[in-house]
Amino acid sequence: MFTDRSTVRRIALTAAAGAGALTLLAACGGGDRPAADGGPTASVQPSASFNDTDVAFAQMMIPHHRQAVEMAELAGTRAADAEVKALAAKIKAAQDPEIATMTGWLAAWGRPVEPGEGHGGHGVAGMTSEDDMAALEQARGAAFDRMFTELMTAHHQGAIEMARTEQARGASPEARQLAKTIELAQQAEVDQMSQLIDRL
Repeated sequence: MFTDRSTVRRIALTAAAGAGALTLLAACGGGDRPAADGGPTASVQPSASFNDTDVAFAQMMIPHHRQAVEMAELAGTRAADAEVKALAAKIKAAQDPEIATMTGWLAAWGRPVEPGEGHGGHGVAGMTSEDDMAALEQARGAAFDRMFTELMTAHHQGAIEMARTEQARGASPEARQLAKTIELAQQAEVDQMSQLIDRL
């Protein structure tokens, strides 16, 4: 059972380290590249200019968002607290469309959704471990509410760090704008969860 607050802090530190890896990737990346001709139209059509940071941001944020949506969906049948349920629904509603948008960008840029065979989000900042996901699936009621809030806080912190790296080093105006949106929205949710966990 995930109850140790020190574990939450360790996850947050791991999130920051993962974001550092994205920063390193960006520093090693090449310059702007033109988008692939004839690519599918994304929810927001990307501009022609993009770089390795933009690609890495989308490739890493997609599995990160997918896991957040998976966690949020669990709340529908497991959470007891009304605010936890409402927050989970808000997270799912925001991140599902963002997944579609970033997937469209990668297609337009001629890049795969996953950077390598079997990547699956491993090493992405803030990702919840398989063991903690399994524990969350088994939890119910108040235990679920607290675990969800702790895990999602660390998860959001990872996304915020990746979003900041994209804003600092990305070339795509659309990707940088989405990163800003993610940072602002998820920081507000982290602040909300910080207050929420005090009463759970």
